[in-house]
Amino acid sequence: MSTQKRVLKSAGEVSGSDGLRMDAERAEQVIDALNTDLAATYVLYHQIRKHHWNVEGAEFRDLHLFLGEAAENAEEFADELAERVQALGGVPHASMSTLEAESPVEPEDEDVYDIRSSLENDLEMYGDIIETLREHVELADSLGDPATGEILRTNLLQVEEDAHHIEHYLEDDTLVTESAMQ
Repeated sequence: MSTQKRVLKSAGEVSGSDGLRMDAERAEQVIDALNTDLAATYVLYHQIRKHHWNVEGAEFRDLHLFLGEAAENAEEFADELAERVQALGGVPHASMSTLEAESPVEPEDEDVYDIRSSLENDLEMYGDIIETLREHVELADSLGDPATGEILRTNLLQVEEDAHHIEHYLEDDTLVTESAMQ
């Protein structure tokens, strides 16, 4: 392990991007929003993974696969957010403590819950993230950053789709009989 400790760029530092023609003042606003989205996305990722690992019951296979895909979607979105932050001259949030502290959504605790409760918690988190993403699309557009707006719009569609799938899982119709559920 290297003992070199030369900081190249401090967390919170924003230089803007000459190549992207984004001054530091506008970049800072966009970066703050993207880092918030990054933190929320990682909190969501970890909660979805938790449910992916712990799901049981008659619908295990389908839910396990869906939750795995949803976690992968969140991980890919987090990567896009972090790369955009860096491209705009900022430093993406990376430490677990910063991600949790800066996230507008709160994760479940360490306990394992029944899958209906877990999915209800996920749907609530997705809803909060959707609202924040919509606000940040408007912010990016108002600051003259259509590329960031497009990144957020594209991923918003996936976030909404995953949330909609969870809504379907939470519906009352099921192939599992009541006697099997008791």
